[in-house]
Amino acid sequence: MWFGVSPFGANRRGPAHVFPSFGSSDSQYVAISVEARKEVGEEYSVWKGLLKRYELMYVIADEHDVIPLRTEVWGDPVHLYPTRATPEQARQIFVRMLERAEALRTRPVFYNTVSNNCTSNIVEPINEIATRRIRFGLDLLLPGYSDARAHRLGLLDTDPPLEEARRVSLVNDRVAAALDEAEFSLRIRGL
Repeated sequence: MWFGVSPFGANRRGPAHVFPSFGSSDSQYVAISVEARKEVGEEYSVWKGLLKRYELMYVIADEHDVIPLRTEVWGDPVHLYPTRATPEQARQIFVRMLERAEALRTRPVFYNTVSNNCTSNIVEPINEIATRRIRFGLDLLLPGYSDARAHRLGLLDTDPPLEEARRVSLVNDRVAAALDEAEFSLRIRGL
């Protein structure tokens, strides 16, 4: 399991989008992006997200569909961190997220900037299987800092200090170089 963090702009840290990515034994990766569902032509607004203006949606897609959108189209940085989740823990989180996505088909819910967002929808299935819960904090509201919390809690499979881990995990240059590669997900990880 990998943890993706995409700050909204190269020089911003707090406002961001986060998403998990799950790898299979044949090196295929599926990202799950939990988002506010906007109507055609509608812009995202933090304030509208507090007022039940968006439904919650799960985008379940190949990484090649999710990551270049952020790096190449929007120009946002994307960091991909390996996690310390075991294969079984990753499977349980993946299944729980798929079950939540399926439940939305018959029971839609509203996105909420504070309580039902991209970060909370990753934390909830983790907390369902974890022995130590991830508590609510400012980094759930400003997910660009969630990598710092995950690093501090030992959830990321990286030994260097956080700033070095951020530098190494930035995949933008590798994404641009691997756009036409069959093994896109391996290439962006430097594998």
